[in-house]
Parts: sequence; C-alpha cells; structure tokens
Amino acid sequence: MLVLHTTSLHKYGLNRIFEFAKKAGYDGIEIGVEKSNYDTQNAEYIKDLSREYKMPVVALHAPVNGSIKSINHVVDMAAYLKCPIVSISTPKLFDFKLTNWLKKEASALRKKKDIQLTLINAPGKTILGVLPERAMNNLSDLKKFGMVTLDCSSTFSKRWDLIKTYKHLQPLIVHIHLSNVHRQKEYALPNEGSLPIENFLAKVKANNYKGALSLMVRPSELEAGDDERVIKSLKKVKEFVDEYFK
Repeated sequence: MLVLHTTSLHKYGLNRIFEFAKKAGYDGIEIGVEKSNYDTQNAEYIKDLSREYKMPVVALHAPVNGSIKSINHVVDMAAYLKCPIVSISTPKLFDFKLTNWLKKEASALRKKKDIQLTLINAPGKTILGVLPERAMNNLSDLKKFGMVTLDCSSTFSKRWDLIKTYKHLQPLIVHIHLSNVHRQKEYALPNEGSLPIENFLAKVKANNYKGALSLMVRPSELEAGDDERVIKSLKKVKEFVDEYFK
C-alpha cells in the first residue's frame, strides 16, 4: 500500500492533497498533524474528506515536539477515524516529562485505544556537536518501545545503514516513511538518490510486510505549485514503488 504523507504538500489544503493522491492512484493518506494547521487537527473534517475521495486515512503523524496533551488528542482522532496507526517523533533530549510518559504509558494506551502507537527514528542532529538532540533515538530504545515507524532519510543523518537498520528493527516495523537522499539532501524522491531503496523495497516485500509505505518528501521534490507536475511526480514514484514492491 502506497500512501501520501500530507507534509509532502503541506502548503496545499487537505482537500487538494486528497485530490492529488486520488488522481495519482495512491491507496490512502497519512495526516501530518500540525500545530499551525487547524484542518489537520479536525477529525470530523478529515473523515468527510476520506469519505468524499474514498481514500482511507491509514496513519496520523503527531506534531513534532508535541506534548502529552497533543499526542492524546491525536490518539483520540485516530480512534474516531478508525485509523490504526499514530506515529510519534522521538522527544527532545531534555523533555523528561514526555520521555518518561512514553516509556511508562505507551503500552497501556495502545491497549486502551486499540491503536498501534509507534516511535519514529529521528535525524541524527546533535547539541553543540556532542549531545544527541533527541531522546529514545537509538536502536535499543526503539526496540524497547515495541513499535516503530521507520524513516528512511533519518537513517542517513545518523549514519545508519538502511538495510541493516531494517533487518535489526524488522519485527517491530509497522509503518514506513519512504524517501531518499539526493546530493546530501534528505527527503528526496525515493526513485532519485543514494540510499538503496530498490533493495530495501525488495527486502520489505520478501518479508511480507503488511503495512503502508508513506511518501514523505520535501514539497519542492514534487514541484509543488504546478499541479500537473505534482501529479506527474506522484505517478512516477508510484510506478517506481510498484516495480519493486507491488
């Protein structure tokens, strides 16, 4: 299943993003819930769009640098939308409150809401070149959390080998943010770049992965602003993914 992450076209309204995905033949949508975009926080509106375009919302991506309150809101949205997955970015290093909450409460919240609550491996940024910017952003902590959304581009900045990382986390991966790295820039189109995406997709297929591949790239990669080129770019990605994964 290939779906479109809304942040890939975040300068468009949700209605247009659903329209683009439908015209390009995608299987669903992942909503990137943004603090500054109220439409992405409105579960009733999202449900109406899903019905109108006959496209399921397969995942919600909680706000980056969100709070316990914002994550709970997104989980409630997911329950209302019958959306199976909520992906959470790893917390900032010194956000001890959120870090402790995730470690202690995530498992109970999954059971209570019947939601797959996942942690996303974040880019390998540091503070003053020494401390990691994010907590819970190593293989050990990701495994302990129990469910993972694998972000392809983030493996590059952490100098993790994509294939080895996938093999290490494979039993826990329930969702994938698909992109590539082109000319040292992350979140490029998966069919253009230095990451071994072809081999990655082949291995994911061979392991009978049942989750979604969510296209999450920079809007400029899809030539946002030119509607015809956006659809053309989306279709080109779909053809590429279908060749190795369908």
